[in-house]
Amino acid sequence: MVLIKTLRDTLLAPLQSVSGIVERRHTLPILSNVLLEKRGNQLTLLATDIEVQITTTTDGAGGDGVGAVTVGARKLQEILRSLPDKTEVSLVLEDRRLQVRAGKSKFSLQTLPAEDFPRMSISEGETRDFQLSQKAFRQLLGKTQYSMAAQDVRYYLNGLMLLVEGKELRAVATDGHRLAYASVEIEAEFPRQELILPRKTVLELNRLLVDTDDPLKITLASNQIRFAFGNVVLVSKLIDGKFPDYERVVPAILRNHVIVGRQALMQAMTRAAILTNEKFKGVRVLLSENSLKLIAANAEQEEAQDEIEIDYSGESIDVGFNVSYLLDVLNNVVADEVQWSFNDASSSALISLPGNERFKYVVMPMRI
Repeated sequence: MVLIKTLRDTLLAPLQSVSGIVERRHTLPILSNVLLEKRGNQLTLLATDIEVQITTTTDGAGGDGVGAVTVGARKLQEILRSLPDKTEVSLVLEDRRLQVRAGKSKFSLQTLPAEDFPRMSISEGETRDFQLSQKAFRQLLGKTQYSMAAQDVRYYLNGLMLLVEGKELRAVATDGHRLAYASVEIEAEFPRQELILPRKTVLELNRLLVDTDDPLKITLASNQIRFAFGNVVLVSKLIDGKFPDYERVVPAILRNHVIVGRQALMQAMTRAAILTNEKFKGVRVLLSENSLKLIAANAEQEEAQDEIEIDYSGESIDVGFNVSYLLDVLNNVVADEVQWSFNDASSSALISLPGNERFKYVVMPMRI
């Protein structure tokens, strides 16, 4: 049976949308597969790792009508990628194998039954939903996601907290050494609800969302969340845990403030980072009248110094930071200038955007 007959890109684009979550090696072999479901000219692709599920639908898939099969996602993707643009591709289901035919090329892939493929569904009972633009939510993630922990034993730090309250949606991420906070206004009004998105979900959303005003519909349930945008639906489990109280982490009173050009600061930090210790990545920040000096050194006694002229008349400060943490925030905010606020060498510093209360980045000092 010719299940699908279409152009390569009609198949490859949706396959790339869903296959990001597919694990190369899994204890359940079927989870390395993608589910292809064909009804008329409509093709649905679904991939899951049990925690996250992505579904996408595309039109224009010719063939013999109805059928469903699961096949190795990575192999199918690599085969399609290797074919020239605008090639006509046929997927033929024959004796529990899926043949991929294109011109004189032919590939025979193993399949597993579609009915064995696990599916996640969100219980529609007690759900709340709201909409915002893809661009607004992607920017919210972009301003915060780099602060997530990667493999912390405090599993709730390996994710990003979304907090809905009133007409505001907030995102917070922290790895215990720094914390990023951003917020955006939404049209709906909600009682307070906190939820923690897994790291993988955040990274996939950042990859799939586009910087347009096209709508993103978010549906909140007790232990799941659903994102629907374009022809993609992403369903994710939530991390069960208590996220740290970010409001206690943000310093309430800061005595010394300096506004500095983001690009100039980022370039100076990038230069200083060349000669930091590879393990600790420490850089000293020396603030004095109208001067911000950066000093980095390494185990080979090599040293880098850079200085930026600033408008500053506060107290002198000599404080150390992990330069990677500073570069992360400078690379991920879109602004001409940033405001850097300090108390002393032993207190956390705050990086914010002048005249903007919707973004805060707290970073702890380090001894150098």
